[in-house]
Amino acid sequence: MVQGDLFPLLNMVIVQLGYAGMNIISKLAMDSGMNPFVHVAYRQIFATISLAPFAFFMERKTRPKLTKSILFQIFLCSIFGVTVNQITYFVGLKYSTPTIACALSNINPAVTFLLAVPLGLEKLVLKSKAGQAKVWGTIICVGGALLLSFYHGQVVNIGQSGIHWKYAEKTGTKNSIDHVNSSGPLLLVASAVSWAVWLIIQTRLSKQYVAPYSSSALMCFMSSFQCVIIGFCFNHDLSDWSLNHTIRIVSTVYAGIFCSAMAYCLMTWCIERKGPLYVSVFSPLLLVIVAVLSWALLQEKLYTGTVAGSALIVLGLYGVLWGKNREMSCSLLHTTDEHFEEEKSMHKFDLESNVAASVQSTT
Repeated sequence: MVQGDLFPLLNMVIVQLGYAGMNIISKLAMDSGMNPFVHVAYRQIFATISLAPFAFFMERKTRPKLTKSILFQIFLCSIFGVTVNQITYFVGLKYSTPTIACALSNINPAVTFLLAVPLGLEKLVLKSKAGQAKVWGTIICVGGALLLSFYHGQVVNIGQSGIHWKYAEKTGTKNSIDHVNSSGPLLLVASAVSWAVWLIIQTRLSKQYVAPYSSSALMCFMSSFQCVIIGFCFNHDLSDWSLNHTIRIVSTVYAGIFCSAMAYCLMTWCIERKGPLYVSVFSPLLLVIVAVLSWALLQEKLYTGTVAGSALIVLGLYGVLWGKNREMSCSLLHTTDEHFEEEKSMHKFDLESNVAASVQSTT
């Protein structure tokens, strides 16, 4: 392995381990009685507090002017990318399992492609291998999501874990994951759709406001108010907002600081050095880690529908990513060729000008 590839690799493994821990701990917190709306609200508050210093110190001199148009776009991003996305995700996690939640999060690129085509942000080129890969990858992803959502099948006999986590047994998580509600996977799909809408808006915003830490901090700040208001609408009891229980404060602080602030910084660092595709490729690793941890710690059973659906989603994900990567490579090569031809013609023009000037001076 090239030495320059080691740190990005370690960073992405750490990020996936961190997200895996969030799924397990958050599931335990909600099964112990914590309302998912309350969990999401506290997560945004802690995320805002942890992101604010990065935004202030790292972008103090480079932060562009904040106009009304940009502020409105950040507001839209806060609604779709944070509030709706995380509420549907964590409510979906409550009524499903960590493995299903992580599996369905891998359909994000396919859903984004489906929304981007009608808006003209993605081209549907069926004659090219890249276009075919994206289309078939999307179809396979959606098929895997439907299979995972509506079909369980038989239990896959992989034995029982020798680890008996007494706290997990007290929270009733084992009973929760053995009785998956069909609304859980559907909410997780809705989370993927809201994430895709956010990505489309964010793509435009990132070109106008080149300050990722500041925009993220503002998004979390706005979302904090949105989630608190929504949380109080669904839960008026102030005692449910208490963080006296250890699992509640651990899950919210951990999700806010690590999974919203630290993970974002690590992924931004990797994107700058290896590109966005490199970061996306590690998504299935989260599914594997969570499946192992859920089986070992929460005694989650794996069903044939879950395994088959997850495999199809991962296969489709890599199909979409391969097609996108091939398109980007061809686009870069085409741009390079055009640049080369432009330089060649400019060099020819300069050469002809110099010859003409020399001839003119001799006459």
